[in-house]
Amino acid sequence: MFIAMNRFKVVKDATAEFEAVWLGRDSHLGEMAGFVEFHLLRGPENEDHVLYASHTIWRSRADFEAWTRSEQFRKAHGRAPSTKPLYLGHPQFEGFETVQTLGKAALASSDAA
Repeated sequence: MFIAMNRFKVVKDATAEFEAVWLGRDSHLGEMAGFVEFHLLRGPENEDHVLYASHTIWRSRADFEAWTRSEQFRKAHGRAPSTKPLYLGHPQFEGFETVQTLGKAALASSDAA
């Protein structure tokens, strides 16, 4: 499993517009092999921004990289820019390879052993 995250420092008075952009977009993620799940996360509020993260789970790094080279990626990211800046600086990308996954079922069976 591969987790791809982008962190956004969203200007405080632009949070509603930022969320509307995400909630109203055509993501095209469901068309991609290896796509598992997407989350838009709202984090802590700071003096000049609110931290957001997009969190996408993929079956593998190769599936994620195929997404970044796809026509679906270009369509999902090709929307017209806002007339005002929504976030400070550029999004910060972070990619993670899974080392361990624990789910409720796996934990219950190991506790019973």
